[in-house]
Amino acid sequence: MHLGNARTALLTWLRARSLGGRIVMRIEDIDRPRVVEGAADALLNDHEWLGLDWDEGPFFQSRRDDDYEEAITRLRDKGLVYPCTCSRKEIANVASAPHGELGPRYPGTCRAGPARPERPAALRFRFDDPSPGFSDALQGHWPEGNGGGDFVVRRADRIWAYQLAVVVDDARMGITEVIRGGDLLSSTPRQLALFEALDQRSPAFAHVGLVVDRADTRLSKRHRAAALRALRESGHSSEAVVGLLAHSLGLQQAPTPIRASELVCGFEFSRISVGPCRLPSL
Repeated sequence: MHLGNARTALLTWLRARSLGGRIVMRIEDIDRPRVVEGAADALLNDHEWLGLDWDEGPFFQSRRDDDYEEAITRLRDKGLVYPCTCSRKEIANVASAPHGELGPRYPGTCRAGPARPERPAALRFRFDDPSPGFSDALQGHWPEGNGGGDFVVRRADRIWAYQLAVVVDDARMGITEVIRGGDLLSSTPRQLALFEALDQRSPAFAHVGLVVDRADTRLSKRHRAAALRALRESGHSSEAVVGLLAHSLGLQQAPTPIRASELVCGFEFSRISVGPCRLPSL
């Protein structure tokens, strides 16, 4: 985990604990070729070090193929998925394809049948306009029609797409609220469409502003200095990290060291800072 992950995890934990809710720990490891050995254990250890426990799990997406296959069967029976053999480059080169936060809108090349039947095919979901709007608990109203285009639910290499896996898991696990980074805000209409297509009730969503570096680039795995493991090994306490994160969320006036459990009493969602933030050095 880096500080951006930890900030969202802290907010999720405080929200659930302040409402008497339950936290589900899910390891999203569907892209198996990119999974790093030991990463799941490190993730769980980071949560424990911060004082962020959970109530159910951990559940591993890599062990849930049967649930995803069942969902694909239901979508196929409704005529909502079709094979697509277009490459990303081919889609990007279509001059008429508008670009959005999720890349170029798919132009529908394979809707009537695979354009390149000799290639392995991905599966695309028929995402008809207008895309659904929704009310985000932190970011406010997301308008109807602000997104669209058929999207992949299973890649050509048969790896499940994030959009499908999280929807199936949220439905199966009874998730009522999802708190995650603002970079996934534009993915939400796709997931809402999948919930409806699978006859499932969607959870509420809250997207927290991202932690960015001095160049306004969001933190990622390459930001080793912001990794919790690096901070821990350099002698920083978990209380110092929690205090820094709580301050960045608007829960403390200063980055004073504090335990996560001490923030539960008096926690209010309305106090949360919604925009991107830069964290001072520890």
